Amino acid sequence: MANRINRAIELLSQGQAIYYDGPHSGHVLTQAQGREDAGTWADYVNVGMEHGCFDMTGLAEYMHGMVAGGPTRSGHRSPTVIVEAPVNGTDEANVRFNAWQFRQILGRGVHGILLCQAETADAVRAFVESCRYPHHAAGVDPTIASPVQRMRGATRPPRGSDGKLGIGTRGRGSESTAAVIWGLSQQEYMQRCDPWPLNPEGELLLGVKLESPEGIANCDAICAVPGLGFAEMGPGDLGLSLGYTTLQRDPYPPEMAEARERVFAACRRNNIAFLEGCSPDNIVHRLDEGVRVIAGHNPETARIGRAHQKRSMPA
Repeated sequence: MANRINRAIELLSQGQAIYYDGPHSGHVLTQAQGREDAGTWADYVNVGMEHGCFDMTGLAEYMHGMVAGGPTRSGHRSPTVIVEAPVNGTDEANVRFNAWQFRQILGRGVHGILLCQAETADAVRAFVESCRYPHHAAGVDPTIASPVQRMRGATRPPRGSDGKLGIGTRGRGSESTAAVIWGLSQQEYMQRCDPWPLNPEGELLLGVKLESPEGIANCDAICAVPGLGFAEMGPGDLGLSLGYTTLQRDPYPPEMAEARERVFAACRRNNIAFLEGCSPDNIVHRLDEGVRVIAGHNPETARIGRAHQKRSMPA
């Protein structure tokens, strides 16, 4: 019997790596595909909407198919689903203007969101705040005036101070469609849809992709933002910005190896998981190094890695 709704969080909390499948573009979002993907070998399914279609009707059908095809062999209602949002995290204003995307995605009942092209801590704080309901207070700047004080005229600052979060901005309205996917009442959903590990009881997994020179330069501040669960160095776009038109993989060129080490170190310092592409040949080394979110779309990589970690949860 599963202990959590979000299988990926349950595994990460045990120190286990998680393995994902799913393309960055072209994901088939139908109820039939959701039924099929409910039996995936992967711990979570990535749905790419940064480059793929922003198809909310399809995503809703897909999530219903996932539930209809469940439960998983691990006893979860469905596999975890994480969506790459279209908006890029280049700056705070861009993220806030496009926060409607997060509300739409979460309203379909997914379990996490990945913000691509994250470049500043303020942009990432705006991302986290946009995914949270305002009644959740963990990580929020305690000096911000209370709701009653603001109702009486106190000023709400544009952001939290000293790296803390501002107030969550997700509103009521989509809990009815999301809660049924999670198998909860609407009130339970609003309590549990909060970022882990900031909220130990939260079931929402938020991540960022640092894939520009600016993102790498700011990786320490970005990874320190409360509410993140994982981060990655995006080799595709970072390599492109450095002049590499072919996708660079391990072993990376020196400047990309430096970027990888900086992001990985920032993840370690802030106790969030590091995402990286792995293969059957290097998965054991990467796991021993501390990589915990595994790309590569290869069930053999997962088989070897799970055996190495002596994982007990069924795949």
